[in-house]
Amino acid sequence: MRKTLSDKLAILADAAKYDASCASSGTTRRDSRNGGIGSAGGSGICHAYTPDGRCISLLKILMTNFCIYDCAYCINRVSSGVERARFTPEEVVTLTLEFYRRNYIEGLFLSSGIIKSPDDTMADITRIARMLREDHRFKGYIHLKTIPEASQELIDEAGRYADRLSVNIELPKDDSTRTLAPQKRPETIRAAMASVRLKQQASKEKSHTGKRAPKFAPAGQSTQMIVGADGSNDKAILTTSSRLYTGYRLRRVYYSAFSPIPDSSAMLPLIKPPLVREHRLYQADWLLRFYGFDVDEITDVAPSGNLDLDIDPKLAWALAHRGQFPVDVNRAGRDVLLRVPGFGTKTVNRILTARRSGVLRYADLLRIGARMGMAKSFVTTPDWSPAGLTDSVDLRARFAPAPEQLSLF
Repeated sequence: MRKTLSDKLAILADAAKYDASCASSGTTRRDSRNGGIGSAGGSGICHAYTPDGRCISLLKILMTNFCIYDCAYCINRVSSGVERARFTPEEVVTLTLEFYRRNYIEGLFLSSGIIKSPDDTMADITRIARMLREDHRFKGYIHLKTIPEASQELIDEAGRYADRLSVNIELPKDDSTRTLAPQKRPETIRAAMASVRLKQQASKEKSHTGKRAPKFAPAGQSTQMIVGADGSNDKAILTTSSRLYTGYRLRRVYYSAFSPIPDSSAMLPLIKPPLVREHRLYQADWLLRFYGFDVDEITDVAPSGNLDLDIDPKLAWALAHRGQFPVDVNRAGRDVLLRVPGFGTKTVNRILTARRSGVLRYADLLRIGARMGMAKSFVTTPDWSPAGLTDSVDLRARFAPAPEQLSLF
């Protein structure tokens, strides 16, 4: 029986939920008040259309879940028995415009399985973006998943229409990629990331006449790594993330906990990793990007190279380096204050600003918004000292969740 557009949407919106690498932050603001349809702002949210009809921000779909590749961890692999569907480019354009007119979305996140060849798939994805931008003057946000094996010309064209491009590295180690996704080559994925970075850099430069090049993916590029599909520990995952940030100037690395799939390969684990592991990786990623930590500092706290699941990674580091605490909030530098558990970047900036007007006391830190329930064990003020609290044996237990009785069933 031929599938309706609604049937296809139900299948392909659900299939897209496994891709976490979408966000609308960082884009240039387009405004349709002078003509066109839609608008985009850096709101930083990305949700797909849900079956219960809730209003969403991005229409997050696959163009198709047919795929000629046989990646062991992917539910849409060629050997999978999932129900298949495929949108035509015109159908994706129609859905995007109609969803926008109904105020469901502010843009489109589009990915796809590989059909026929990487070039054929990338050509259709690019055609959709071109139709939206040129034929319908769509000014909303567009995030396209690029196919690494596609021709450079197609990727270049996609970047002219998209706000953000993403190339999913998916696994942190090259050996894992070659084993679990034999048709993919890690070198090709990195080469695609490098070409996007170079194009972005070139688009920001002026020619000798002072004319700027056309914009290219102004919201940057992102990627996704699957957590728990192979034996990589958190140190390996964060090391790869750090290299991607440094080498390819990625805006975000997204972490997606592996979810066991039907009829999966014997090479894959039978159970999914705890979801809190994904959460701890995001916290550690934040420390790498905004708090001045490096990978070894964060992950060498435990011999296993994995993050502590019971407490956040900054607190775990502080507990392992108690000799560096307590710190005087009225004298410590910014880099030291950023390492205090309970102090975020905004809190530290407020502390530095407030210090110019006078000495800060405990109550001042509360007014500033510091989480003193956690921070008080690691700081001093004229009217507060943690005394022996910083070195107390049970300090970790004050922050870790209480033990729970596990179920036998």
